[in-house]
Amino acid sequence: MSMKENSFIFECDKITKDFGGLRALVDLSFKVLKKEIIGIMGPNGAGKTTLFNVISGAMKRTSGSFRLNGIDITNYKAHLICRLGIGRTYQTVRPFLGFSVLENTTVGVLFGKGKENISRKMAEEKAGELIRFVGLQGKEKALAKNLNLIERKKVELARTLATNPVLILLDEILSGLPTSELEASMLLINRIRDELGITIIWIEHIMKALMEVCERIIVLDNGVKIAEGTPKNISLDPNVNEVYFGRKRKII
Repeated sequence: MSMKENSFIFECDKITKDFGGLRALVDLSFKVLKKEIIGIMGPNGAGKTTLFNVISGAMKRTSGSFRLNGIDITNYKAHLICRLGIGRTYQTVRPFLGFSVLENTTVGVLFGKGKENISRKMAEEKAGELIRFVGLQGKEKALAKNLNLIERKKVELARTLATNPVLILLDEILSGLPTSELEASMLLINRIRDELGITIIWIEHIMKALMEVCERIIVLDNGVKIAEGTPKNISLDPNVNEVYFGRKRKII
């Protein structure tokens, strides 16, 4: 995939985020190609989720700017960012516990990009398609509060996809899943890009998953980008290995 200027869907330019005297992100810059899967990795406290919070509008950045399809969205509120096409999952899943799987997903359709031209019936039909896409067929009427962790994560993913994003931010979507579910979840992430045409930025602590799925990986440490490149190059990068292991050793 070539780095042509007109193919960038998202651009992050010198983003800094301060919490009082703590600088959580430091002049962070990167660009994302359309339909690319980019991984964000780093130790706890590296600034990964803070980055997602700032991109999605949940937090205001201290300085720097964001562009989506060339549009400066830096000062947009969270609901406008969503309606422009950036969807987001959370490390701690947040379904509406008293709603069914179908109702949870339908909310996403009615709230997201292009909602103005869709009826409730059409929204439910679209929600049903996405419920099947994530593998929850047969659970449409089940209440979210009665689902297990794996199913709740799928509901959150379906609801996020239902907002009709062009770019999706996945925050540790594999966290807490048993080993038996990892391969299927990795395949699902590829399908989101390949079948739905959605660009993905993905935070994950399971490095093997990032190495197998992502085309490019960005590594953060204390809010600073210390490396960016292909999974192979990242695995051999001495700075990355120093951060993770305190010595020069391959991370996988």
